[in-house]
Amino acid sequence: MTPDEIGRAMTGAVRGAREGRLEAFLPSPMVQNHASFLHWLSDGSIICAWFGGTLEGKSDISIFASVLVPGSRAWAPAQRLSHDPSHSEQNPVLFTAPDGRLWLFHTSQPSGNQDECRIRMAEVLRDRADLNVLTTGEERYLDLPRGCFVRAPLWVREDGALMLPIFRCLQRPGQKWNGSHDYAAVASSEDGGQSWQLEELPQTTGCVHMSPVDIGSSRKAAFFRRRQADFVFRTESSDGGRSWSVPEATDLPNNNSSLAAITLADGRIAVICNPVNADRSPDRRVSLYDELGEDDTRPDADPTGGCLPVWGVARSPVSVCLSEDGGKNFPIRILIEDGPGSCLSNDSTDGRNKEMSYPWVLEDPDGHLHIAYTYYRRAIKYIRLAPGWADAAERNYR
Repeated sequence: MTPDEIGRAMTGAVRGAREGRLEAFLPSPMVQNHASFLHWLSDGSIICAWFGGTLEGKSDISIFASVLVPGSRAWAPAQRLSHDPSHSEQNPVLFTAPDGRLWLFHTSQPSGNQDECRIRMAEVLRDRADLNVLTTGEERYLDLPRGCFVRAPLWVREDGALMLPIFRCLQRPGQKWNGSHDYAAVASSEDGGQSWQLEELPQTTGCVHMSPVDIGSSRKAAFFRRRQADFVFRTESSDGGRSWSVPEATDLPNNNSSLAAITLADGRIAVICNPVNADRSPDRRVSLYDELGEDDTRPDADPTGGCLPVWGVARSPVSVCLSEDGGKNFPIRILIEDGPGSCLSNDSTDGRNKEMSYPWVLEDPDGHLHIAYTYYRRAIKYIRLAPGWADAAERNYR
């Protein structure tokens, strides 16, 4: 599809693609749409949030969201949920707190300087007369150091503390951020989000986009995107997330692009990702923000003491990968969509970008699987699979 064809398809209408599968392109007024996040509400509605604008890193990038209410055949019109004209606002995360309030967390950075990023939070309010209408209350910055980034959902520790997965983009004086010294951390709040404490995870240089899941008896596992574009890495906690093991590689390739993990109702772990890595794709680019066209003469960060990031590896196919051993091995990989995956440009208007990336996944109480991902950086694509999707796909796989 061309960018114009995708644009015309962005109506939000949910249509049957084939038996047991529904699809839609979410509506958006922006030409670039990326980093979707799906959130289930207690009334059965789903919110999809993402960032949109002209180009990632530009100051016109803002957070948008759309609602799919139960029984509707179309996603509601997109609504802007962030409003800072001087920062690029990215990577929305939605969280329903124990008191029932809905919160939005997102990043806020100047230009492509992820090492200067701060995290904002705001309450999301839903119009009782029109459940498709969302607004946000006053935004505030979290009291965390600059360079903190989010992508994955929060969880509530057994003692009630809020736990927020973080990846740190460390500043290198006089040098541009390029991901070489990024590492994983978890921020915790014991006062409902008013204040936060940051704890670094051990030996996690290059591990970002931490995606945690429950594996039973206060145990958690978490999965990482890797700046080195090698494999998805896994860590484990036996104390509810207070401490974590040194991450180890799984058998899932990773292309230095985002992933999401959930625990299914049947106990298996599902990771949705692009299972390809630098060994399987020759594509390379200089950096994530090499198209902004801004006058920044600083050299890229020296990787000494960190890692050598790999950018530009193809971002396709989108696959749901299943594990029966707590996420150590993923022998079943269910294809959702394939394509060229080229991401040597972030531009959404010239047709060069053909990535299908940053997937998100939810399983609803009835067993449907809900998926959203970036489609050519022009749109957010939504897919719903019917209950029994895993068994049917596994039979086909075998």
